[in-house]
Amino acid sequence: MSRIEPLSRFIARAASRVSGVALPAAAVLGVAALTAGPAFAQTKVNFLTSWYAQAEHGGFYAAKAAGLYEKAGLDVTIKMGGPQVNALQLMLAGETDYMMGYDIQVLKALEQGIQVTTVGTSFQFDLQGIMTHEDVKGIDGLKDKPILIASSSRMTFWPWLKTKYGYSDEQLRPYTFNLQPFAADKNVVQQGYVSSEPYSARQQGLKVNFYLMAEQGYPVYGTTIVSTKAYVDKNPEVTAKFVKASLEGWREYLKNPEPANALIKAANPKMADDQIAYAVSELKRIKAVDGGDAATMGVGIITEARWKATYDFLVKAGLLKPEVDWKAGFTDRFVKDLKILM
Repeated sequence: MSRIEPLSRFIARAASRVSGVALPAAAVLGVAALTAGPAFAQTKVNFLTSWYAQAEHGGFYAAKAAGLYEKAGLDVTIKMGGPQVNALQLMLAGETDYMMGYDIQVLKALEQGIQVTTVGTSFQFDLQGIMTHEDVKGIDGLKDKPILIASSSRMTFWPWLKTKYGYSDEQLRPYTFNLQPFAADKNVVQQGYVSSEPYSARQQGLKVNFYLMAEQGYPVYGTTIVSTKAYVDKNPEVTAKFVKASLEGWREYLKNPEPANALIKAANPKMADDQIAYAVSELKRIKAVDGGDAATMGVGIITEARWKATYDFLVKAGLLKPEVDWKAGFTDRFVKDLKILM
Protein backbone atom coordinates (compact mmCIF):
# COMPACT_ATOMS: atom_id res chain seq x y z
CA MET A 1 0.00 0.00 0.00
CA SER A 2 1.24 3.44 -0.79
CA ARG A 3 2.69 5.34 2.13
CA ILE A 4 1.37 8.61 0.64
CA GLU A 5 -1.83 9.66 2.42
CA PRO A 6 -4.68 10.74 0.16
CA LEU A 7 -4.82 14.54 -0.10
CA SER A 8 -8.43 14.78 1.04
CA ARG A 9 -7.74 12.78 4.20
CA PHE A 10 -4.58 14.77 4.95
CA ILE A 11 -6.34 18.15 4.66
CA ALA A 12 -9.25 17.00 6.80
CA ARG A 13 -6.95 15.62 9.48
CA ALA A 14 -4.72 18.74 9.47
CA ALA A 15 -7.69 21.05 9.74
CA SER A 16 -9.09 19.03 12.59
CA ARG A 17 -5.80 19.26 14.47
CA VAL A 18 -5.63 23.03 14.06
CA SER A 19 -9.23 23.85 14.83
CA GLY A 20 -10.16 21.01 17.15
CA VAL A 21 -13.21 20.41 14.97
CA ALA A 22 -13.42 17.54 12.49
CA LEU A 23 -14.61 18.97 9.17
CA PRO A 24 -15.94 16.95 6.26
CA ALA A 25 -13.23 16.44 3.70
CA ALA A 26 -15.33 18.08 0.98
CA ALA A 27 -15.76 21.25 3.04
CA VAL A 28 -12.06 21.46 3.82
CA LEU A 29 -11.20 20.92 0.18
CA GLY A 30 -13.49 23.81 -0.70
CA VAL A 31 -11.61 26.08 1.70
CA ALA A 32 -8.32 24.77 0.43
CA ALA A 33 -9.35 25.48 -3.14
CA LEU A 34 -10.09 29.09 -2.24
CA THR A 35 -6.83 29.62 -0.40
CA ALA A 36 -4.77 27.74 -2.93
CA GLY A 37 -6.08 29.74 -5.87
CA PRO A 38 -4.20 32.68 -7.37
CA ALA A 39 -3.90 35.58 -4.91
CA PHE A 40 -4.87 39.01 -6.17
CA ALA A 41 -2.07 41.23 -4.97
CA GLN A 42 -3.05 44.75 -3.96
CA THR A 43 -1.32 47.64 -5.69
CA LYS A 44 1.19 49.28 -3.36
CA VAL A 45 0.80 53.04 -3.08
CA ASN A 46 2.82 55.52 -1.02
CA PHE A 47 1.29 58.82 0.10
CA LEU A 48 3.36 61.53 1.78
CA THR A 49 1.64 64.10 3.98
CA SER A 50 2.75 67.69 4.49
CA TRP A 51 3.28 67.51 8.26
CA TYR A 52 3.05 65.25 11.29
CA ALA A 53 -0.15 63.22 11.61
CA GLN A 54 -3.09 65.38 12.67
CA ALA A 55 -6.83 65.82 12.26
CA GLU A 56 -6.23 67.96 9.19
CA HIS A 57 -5.06 64.73 7.50
CA GLY A 58 -7.92 62.70 8.95
CA GLY A 59 -9.60 61.65 5.71
CA PHE A 60 -6.59 59.66 4.58
CA TYR A 61 -6.23 57.93 7.93
CA ALA A 62 -9.97 57.24 7.93
CA ALA A 63 -9.70 55.60 4.51
CA LYS A 64 -6.98 53.40 5.97
CA ALA A 65 -8.82 52.64 9.21
CA ALA A 66 -12.10 51.82 7.46
CA GLY A 67 -10.44 49.59 4.89
CA LEU A 68 -11.50 51.80 1.99
CA TYR A 69 -8.10 51.58 0.32
CA GLU A 70 -8.01 47.83 0.72
CA LYS A 71 -11.52 47.47 -0.74
CA ALA A 72 -10.29 49.43 -3.75
CA GLY A 73 -7.40 46.98 -4.19
CA LEU A 74 -4.75 49.33 -2.83
CA ASP A 75 -2.10 48.73 -0.19
CA VAL A 76 -1.54 52.32 0.93
CA THR A 77 1.30 53.45 3.15
CA ILE A 78 0.86 56.92 4.67
CA LYS A 79 4.20 58.59 5.36
CA MET A 80 4.43 61.68 7.54
CA GLY A 81 6.02 64.87 6.33
CA GLY A 82 7.69 67.45 8.55
CA PRO A 83 9.76 70.63 8.58
CA GLN A 84 12.81 68.96 7.03
CA VAL A 85 10.93 66.86 4.45
CA ASN A 86 10.98 68.02 0.81
CA ALA A 87 7.90 66.20 -0.45
CA LEU A 88 8.25 67.30 -4.07
CA GLN A 89 11.85 66.16 -4.21
CA LEU A 90 10.94 62.78 -2.75
CA MET A 91 8.10 62.33 -5.22
CA LEU A 92 10.34 63.15 -8.16
CA ALA A 93 12.82 60.59 -6.82
CA GLY A 94 10.09 57.94 -6.79
CA GLU A 95 9.97 57.68 -2.99
CA THR A 96 6.25 58.45 -2.97
CA ASP A 97 3.49 58.17 -5.57
CA TYR A 98 1.27 60.96 -4.25
CA MET A 99 1.88 63.82 -1.90
CA MET A 100 -0.15 66.33 0.01
CA GLY A 101 0.32 69.50 -2.01
CA TYR A 102 -0.52 73.15 -2.50
CA ASP A 103 -1.67 75.02 -5.60
CA ILE A 104 1.12 77.59 -5.58
CA GLN A 105 3.74 74.88 -5.13
CA VAL A 106 2.38 73.05 -8.18
CA LEU A 107 2.28 76.15 -10.39
CA LYS A 108 5.82 77.12 -9.40
CA ALA A 109 6.98 73.58 -10.20
CA LEU A 110 5.44 73.87 -13.67
CA GLU A 111 7.30 77.13 -14.13
CA GLN A 112 10.52 75.21 -13.52
CA GLY A 113 9.57 72.52 -16.02
CA ILE A 114 8.59 69.96 -13.38
CA GLN A 115 5.50 68.15 -14.61
CA VAL A 116 3.22 67.65 -11.62
CA THR A 117 -0.54 67.84 -11.41
CA THR A 118 -3.29 68.05 -8.79
CA VAL A 119 -5.88 65.26 -8.94
CA GLY A 120 -8.16 66.21 -6.05
CA THR A 121 -8.42 68.31 -2.92
CA SER A 122 -9.36 67.67 0.68
CA PHE A 123 -10.46 71.22 1.50
CA GLN A 124 -12.30 73.73 -0.63
CA PHE A 125 -10.08 76.49 0.70
CA ASP A 126 -6.82 76.98 2.55
CA LEU A 127 -7.06 76.81 6.35
CA GLN A 128 -4.44 79.52 6.69
CA GLY A 129 -5.31 82.78 8.39
CA ILE A 130 -4.18 85.53 10.75
CA MET A 131 -4.46 85.19 14.53
CA THR A 132 -4.66 88.40 16.55
CA HIS A 133 -5.26 89.45 20.11
CA GLU A 134 -8.86 90.21 20.99
CA ASP A 135 -8.63 93.98 20.39
CA VAL A 136 -8.08 93.57 16.61
CA LYS A 137 -11.47 93.50 14.89
CA GLY A 138 -10.54 92.53 11.35
CA ILE A 139 -7.83 91.30 9.01
CA ASP A 140 -7.74 94.83 7.57
CA GLY A 141 -6.57 96.28 10.88
CA LEU A 142 -2.92 95.22 10.89
CA LYS A 143 -1.09 98.27 9.52
CA ASP A 144 0.57 99.15 12.81
CA LYS A 145 1.26 95.54 13.81
CA PRO A 146 4.36 93.34 13.57
CA ILE A 147 3.26 90.27 11.57
CA LEU A 148 4.90 86.92 12.25
CA ILE A 149 5.01 84.63 9.20
CA ALA A 150 7.13 81.68 8.12
CA SER A 151 9.70 82.25 5.39
CA SER A 152 7.72 80.10 2.92
CA SER A 153 4.66 82.34 3.39
CA ARG A 154 6.49 85.24 1.76
CA MET A 155 5.88 83.48 -1.56
CA THR A 156 2.31 82.38 -0.90
CA PHE A 157 -0.29 84.36 0.99
CA TRP A 158 1.84 87.36 2.01
CA PRO A 159 1.91 89.03 -1.45
CA TRP A 160 -1.86 88.58 -1.62
CA LEU A 161 -2.34 90.03 1.87
CA LYS A 162 0.06 92.90 1.18
CA THR A 163 -1.59 93.84 -2.11
CA LYS A 164 -5.15 93.58 -0.78
CA TYR A 165 -4.64 95.60 2.41
CA GLY A 166 -1.59 97.75 1.70
CA TYR A 167 0.73 96.16 4.25
CA SER A 168 4.52 96.46 3.96
CA ASP A 169 7.46 94.08 4.19
CA GLU A 170 8.80 96.17 7.08
CA GLN A 171 6.06 94.70 9.26
CA LEU A 172 7.29 91.15 8.83
CA ARG A 173 8.94 89.15 11.58
CA PRO A 174 9.90 85.44 11.45
CA TYR A 175 7.42 82.89 12.72
CA THR A 176 9.15 79.83 14.13
CA PHE A 177 6.00 77.89 15.12
CA ASN A 178 6.45 79.07 18.70
CA LEU A 179 3.62 81.09 20.30
CA GLN A 180 5.78 82.82 22.91
CA PRO A 181 6.51 85.99 20.90
CA PHE A 182 2.77 86.35 20.24
CA ALA A 183 1.92 85.73 23.89
CA ALA A 184 4.52 88.21 25.11
CA ASP A 185 3.42 91.16 22.95
CA LYS A 186 -0.23 92.13 22.53
CA ASN A 187 0.64 94.22 19.49
CA VAL A 188 1.94 91.19 17.56
CA VAL A 189 -0.18 89.18 15.12
CA GLN A 190 0.78 85.96 13.40
CA GLN A 191 -0.15 83.40 10.79
CA GLY A 192 -1.82 80.16 11.77
CA TYR A 193 -4.29 77.43 10.88
CA VAL A 194 -7.87 77.86 12.01
CA SER A 195 -7.79 74.34 13.45
CA SER A 196 -4.45 74.63 15.28
CA GLU A 197 -2.91 77.87 16.56
CA PRO A 198 -6.10 79.28 18.14
CA TYR A 199 -6.42 76.06 20.14
CA SER A 200 -2.83 76.36 21.41
CA ALA A 201 -3.30 80.04 22.27
CA ARG A 202 -6.48 79.40 24.23
CA GLN A 203 -4.76 76.56 26.08
CA GLN A 204 -2.37 79.24 27.33
CA GLY A 205 -5.24 81.44 28.46
CA LEU A 206 -4.91 83.93 25.60
CA LYS A 207 -7.97 85.62 24.16
CA VAL A 208 -7.61 85.68 20.40
CA ASN A 209 -9.44 86.33 17.15
CA PHE A 210 -8.80 84.40 13.97
CA TYR A 211 -9.40 85.65 10.44
CA LEU A 212 -9.52 83.08 7.67
CA MET A 213 -7.99 84.52 4.50
CA ALA A 214 -10.23 82.40 2.30
CA GLU A 215 -13.21 84.38 3.61
CA GLN A 216 -11.57 87.50 2.17
CA GLY A 217 -10.95 85.97 -1.26
CA TYR A 218 -7.65 84.10 -0.97
CA PRO A 219 -8.27 81.59 -3.79
CA VAL A 220 -6.11 78.50 -3.21
CA TYR A 221 -7.37 75.05 -2.25
CA GLY A 222 -6.13 73.26 0.87
CA THR A 223 -4.48 69.88 1.41
CA THR A 224 -4.56 68.72 -2.18
CA ILE A 225 -3.53 65.39 -3.71
CA VAL A 226 -0.62 65.80 -6.12
CA SER A 227 1.35 63.41 -8.31
CA THR A 228 3.66 63.56 -11.29
CA LYS A 229 1.96 63.72 -14.67
CA ALA A 230 3.97 60.67 -15.74
CA TYR A 231 2.66 58.58 -12.83
CA VAL A 232 -0.94 59.65 -13.40
CA ASP A 233 -0.73 58.96 -17.14
CA LYS A 234 0.75 55.53 -16.47
CA ASN A 235 -1.60 54.66 -13.59
CA PRO A 236 -5.01 56.27 -14.23
CA GLU A 237 -6.94 53.42 -12.61
CA VAL A 238 -4.79 53.46 -9.48
CA THR A 239 -5.16 57.24 -9.29
CA ALA A 240 -8.93 57.01 -9.66
CA LYS A 241 -9.13 54.42 -6.88
CA PHE A 242 -6.82 56.34 -4.56
CA VAL A 243 -8.66 59.63 -5.03
CA LYS A 244 -12.10 58.08 -4.58
CA ALA A 245 -11.15 56.13 -1.46
CA SER A 246 -9.40 59.18 0.06
CA LEU A 247 -12.40 61.43 -0.50
CA GLU A 248 -14.74 58.79 0.88
CA GLY A 249 -12.36 58.74 3.81
CA TRP A 250 -13.09 62.40 4.47
CA ARG A 251 -16.80 61.69 4.57
CA GLU A 252 -16.13 58.81 6.95
CA TYR A 253 -13.84 60.91 9.14
CA LEU A 254 -16.33 63.69 9.73
CA LYS A 255 -19.00 61.13 10.63
CA ASN A 256 -16.88 58.90 12.85
CA PRO A 257 -13.34 60.14 13.49
CA GLU A 258 -12.32 57.77 16.28
CA PRO A 259 -10.84 54.87 14.23
CA ALA A 260 -8.71 57.30 12.22
CA ASN A 261 -7.74 59.23 15.34
CA ALA A 262 -6.27 56.04 16.79
CA LEU A 263 -3.99 55.78 13.75
CA ILE A 264 -3.12 59.48 13.96
CA LYS A 265 -2.09 59.17 17.62
CA ALA A 266 -0.12 56.01 16.90
CA ALA A 267 1.85 57.87 14.23
CA ASN A 268 2.12 61.08 16.25
CA PRO A 269 1.87 60.38 20.01
CA LYS A 270 2.14 64.10 20.79
CA MET A 271 -1.32 64.67 19.33
CA ALA A 272 -3.73 65.01 22.24
CA ASP A 273 -7.38 63.97 22.16
CA ASP A 274 -8.72 67.44 22.91
CA GLN A 275 -6.56 69.01 20.21
CA ILE A 276 -7.87 66.53 17.64
CA ALA A 277 -11.44 67.14 18.80
CA TYR A 278 -10.97 70.90 18.43
CA ALA A 279 -9.61 70.53 14.92
CA VAL A 280 -12.45 68.24 13.84
CA SER A 281 -15.02 70.67 15.24
CA GLU A 282 -13.41 73.53 13.32
CA LEU A 283 -13.32 71.58 10.05
CA LYS A 284 -17.03 70.93 10.47
CA ARG A 285 -17.84 74.49 11.50
CA ILE A 286 -16.19 76.16 8.52
CA LYS A 287 -17.24 73.37 6.13
CA ALA A 288 -13.69 72.95 4.85
CA VAL A 289 -14.48 69.61 3.20
CA ASP A 290 -18.08 70.02 2.09
CA GLY A 291 -18.49 73.78 1.67
CA GLY A 292 -18.28 75.92 -1.46
CA ASP A 293 -18.47 73.98 -4.71
CA ALA A 294 -18.29 70.69 -2.81
CA ALA A 295 -21.77 71.26 -1.39
CA THR A 296 -23.29 70.55 -4.79
CA MET A 297 -20.46 69.09 -6.89
CA GLY A 298 -19.07 66.70 -4.31
CA VAL A 299 -16.10 66.42 -1.97
CA GLY A 300 -12.72 66.92 -3.64
CA ILE A 301 -13.96 68.99 -6.57
CA ILE A 302 -11.57 71.40 -8.27
CA THR A 303 -12.85 73.95 -10.77
CA GLU A 304 -11.09 75.74 -13.58
CA ALA A 305 -12.32 79.12 -12.35
CA ARG A 306 -10.78 78.67 -8.92
CA TRP A 307 -7.51 77.32 -10.29
CA LYS A 308 -7.19 80.22 -12.72
CA ALA A 309 -7.87 82.68 -9.89
CA THR A 310 -4.73 81.45 -8.15
CA TYR A 311 -2.76 81.68 -11.40
CA ASP A 312 -4.02 85.25 -11.97
CA PHE A 313 -3.07 86.30 -8.43
CA LEU A 314 0.45 84.89 -8.78
CA VAL A 315 1.03 86.52 -12.15
CA LYS A 316 -0.28 89.88 -10.93
CA ALA A 317 1.98 89.68 -7.87
CA GLY A 318 5.00 88.90 -10.06
CA LEU A 319 5.40 85.45 -8.51
CA LEU A 320 4.71 83.44 -11.66
CA LYS A 321 5.56 83.85 -15.33
CA PRO A 322 2.44 84.44 -17.45
CA GLU A 323 3.45 81.78 -19.98
CA VAL A 324 3.11 78.95 -17.44
CA ASP A 325 0.55 76.40 -18.64
CA TRP A 326 -1.70 76.75 -15.60
CA LYS A 327 -4.22 74.23 -16.88
CA ALA A 328 -1.58 71.50 -16.63
CA GLY A 329 -1.50 72.00 -12.87
CA PHE A 330 -4.79 70.23 -12.21
CA THR A 331 -7.29 67.79 -13.63
CA ASP A 332 -10.87 67.20 -12.57
CA ARG A 333 -11.17 63.86 -14.38
CA PHE A 334 -10.89 61.89 -11.14
CA VAL A 335 -13.36 63.97 -9.10
CA LYS A 336 -15.98 65.52 -11.38
CA ASP A 337 -18.19 62.41 -11.60
CA LEU A 338 -17.80 61.13 -8.03
CA LYS A 339 -20.46 63.39 -6.45
CA ILE A 340 -19.47 62.39 -2.91
CA LEU A 341 -21.87 64.41 -0.77
CA MET A 342 -21.99 64.60 3.02
